[in-house]
Amino acid sequence: MGKGNEAGEIDPGERSGDADHPDAYARLGALMSRLHVYGLETVLQRRKLIVINPKAPGCCDYVPRPADTIACKPREDDGGRLWFVTSWGEPIAEANHIVDAALTVATTLGAATSESGAGE
Repeated sequence: MGKGNEAGEIDPGERSGDADHPDAYARLGALMSRLHVYGLETVLQRRKLIVINPKAPGCCDYVPRPADTIACKPREDDGGRLWFVTSWGEPIAEANHIVDAALTVATTLGAATSESGAGE
């Protein structure tokens, strides 16, 4: 479906499922803010949110800290509603469920969550 340019490369914006949703960046920004409650470091980019747990050891020398890259895109099997997904394509939560998504990401990355956000 993507159309090649003169160099033969596919324009990422033309690939199926890669087009930016108008709300995706704002939802990633909201998730970023909520993840700070759990002491996680974040880097917001145009189409993704890199999340790092600076307080936990990674698995090996080349992965010194637990991390994941979260995207926000329409989920076809849910009527095209926006969902947060992991770097390996696993759904996290619907994109309007910021608190739930943040808790899932924080738990997955081994962040302390027992006292954080109580009462919300």
